[in-house]
Amino acid sequence: MRSVDEHLAEILATVRPLAPLELELEQTLGATLAEDVTSPVPLPPFDNSAMDGYAVRADDLAQVPVTLPVIDDVAAGSTDLRAVGSGHTVRIMTGAPVPAGADCVVPVEWTDGGTVSVTIDRRAEVGHAIRRAGEDVQAGEVVLKAGTLIGPAQLGILAGVGRRRVLARPRPRVVVIATGAELVEPGNPLVTGQIWESNSYTLTAAVREAGGEGFRAGAVGDDPAELLDRLDTALVRADAVITSGGVSMGAYEPVKEALSPLGTVKFEKVAMQPGMPQGFGVLGDDQVPIFALPGNPVSSFVSFQLFVRPALDRMRGLPAGLPATVTARTTGPLRSPSGRRSYLRGVLSDDGTVSPVHGQGSHQLAALALADALIVVPEDVTEVPAGSSVEVIRL
Repeated sequence: MRSVDEHLAEILATVRPLAPLELELEQTLGATLAEDVTSPVPLPPFDNSAMDGYAVRADDLAQVPVTLPVIDDVAAGSTDLRAVGSGHTVRIMTGAPVPAGADCVVPVEWTDGGTVSVTIDRRAEVGHAIRRAGEDVQAGEVVLKAGTLIGPAQLGILAGVGRRRVLARPRPRVVVIATGAELVEPGNPLVTGQIWESNSYTLTAAVREAGGEGFRAGAVGDDPAELLDRLDTALVRADAVITSGGVSMGAYEPVKEALSPLGTVKFEKVAMQPGMPQGFGVLGDDQVPIFALPGNPVSSFVSFQLFVRPALDRMRGLPAGLPATVTARTTGPLRSPSGRRSYLRGVLSDDGTVSPVHGQGSHQLAALALADALIVVPEDVTEVPAGSSVEVIRL
C-alpha cells in the first residue's frame, strides 16, 4: 500500500492550475486573481464628508455656541463647485464633496439643525469628519495582488477601482457521478436490495463548499459501457471528474473495469481508514483529472477532504496540501489498525477536547453528519488512551 502523502503528492504533481480567463465582475466570486489590480484614481477621489452636518471653517468656531448663516446645501453626488467663506456654513450630507474653504464638518448632532441659520454648540478641529482624497488608496497603488482569492470584500474593491472585468482563474467545474446498481434517486420507492443514492449529493456539495462549480450527473449502474458514455458527456464541460464506487476488489466494479484498460488511471490501495481503495488519473485529450473514490459514504467524503480538496486548491492557483490540523485532547479511547492512518469522526469542543462519535463504520453516514472534525491517528499507532493529545482536521 502507498501512503496518504505519496498518493496526494502524485495528484498534486499531475493537476495544473486552470488557465486565467477574462471574467466579468459578477463571475469573479471564488475565482483567483491572475493579475495585480491597481487603482486608476485615488480613493476617495475627492475630499468628502464623513457625516451629515455643516461644512465650516474651524476658525469660526473659536467661541461656541455660535450662530452662522447657512448659505447652501450640498448632497452626495453633487458635481457643482461650492465654496464657504469666513463666517458662513454649508449644510452637507454624508459622502458629499467638501466645499472649497471649509476645513471641517460639524455633525448635525452638535447643532440645532437649522436650515437658514444654525447654532453650533461644540468646536470641531481642522479635518474633523472629512475623508481626505487618497486616504484609502493612492492613484496607481496595487489594491489586490495576483493569487488573491476573490471574496465579497475583494469583489467590492474591484468595483471600487472601476474594474468591469479582471483576469482570474475560474472556479473549477467538477462533474460528480455515483455508480452502483443498488442506487435509487431520493424520493423514489425502494425495493429489497436498494438504497437511496447520497454520495453524489454529498460530493457535489463538498465541491461547491471547496470553491468549485459542482455538477451532479446522477448515478449509473454496474455496466462499464454506460459509465464510459456518461464520462464522454461529462468531459465536455468538466475541469475534473469525481466518481464514487466501483473501485474495490469485487466482481462488479464498473469504474475499474471501464478505466483500467485506458492506461491513464491507476487503482491502488492507500494506507488509510476509511478509504483504502483509490483511483486517480486523467481522461481525454485535455488530460482532465478523474478521482475514483470508494463507494462507502464516509470513505468517499474523507477521500474528498484529503485528495480532491487540495487538488481543487491547486487548480484555483492556491496553496495546496493536506488539510491543516489543530491539537486537541480526546475524551475517549481510540483504536486504529496497524499500518494505516485513521481518520475517525469526532466533535470538537471549545474547551480543546474532541469526542469520538458513536459509529465509526465507513457506511455510517448519520454519524458523519454529527461530526465536525476528523481525528487523525498515525500509521504506527494502534491505541490512543482517553486524555491523549491528537491532531484534528476541522470540517
